[in-house]
Amino acid sequence: MIRLETSNSYRNGYRAGKICHHFKSFLLLLAALTLSTHSFAADVIVYKSPTCGCCNDWVKHLQQNGFSVQAHDRRDMQLVKRTLNVPQGLQSCHTAVVGDYVVEGHVPAKEIVRLLREKPAVEGISVPGMPMGSPGMEGPRRDNYDVLIFDGKGKTEVYSRY
Repeated sequence: MIRLETSNSYRNGYRAGKICHHFKSFLLLLAALTLSTHSFAADVIVYKSPTCGCCNDWVKHLQQNGFSVQAHDRRDMQLVKRTLNVPQGLQSCHTAVVGDYVVEGHVPAKEIVRLLREKPAVEGISVPGMPMGSPGMEGPRRDNYDVLIFDGKGKTEVYSRY
């Protein structure tokens, strides 16, 4: 148990209350950082074509943002997308699963964190196509793009704009 001294007494040249207060603040900060990291650390399973370079770059983006990623090369990505019920108009080059959600395309890691935190009643999240400037598609040009959420009934909604 940590005791916060409030007296003005000095011990070994330091005010005890100040030391205890700083130590308590440090422990609270450490606990908050630990909880926030573990709250969003998630295993992501990625399905991609073995020849897809931008897919590998997106995997690196996720890893750099604290996700644990297992990447699996698949020759028939359309079968993966059909199996996971990714709507035709929302498809991209790679498909992932994190928790109970499907992640399609070059979705920024912070949007996946948001999805896991908010837990909307949807099937998944998507960045359709391969917009330049999205994670894994970095380059000199930057396109505007939407991050969409979708349900199992064909309804989509803009989740974020970039």
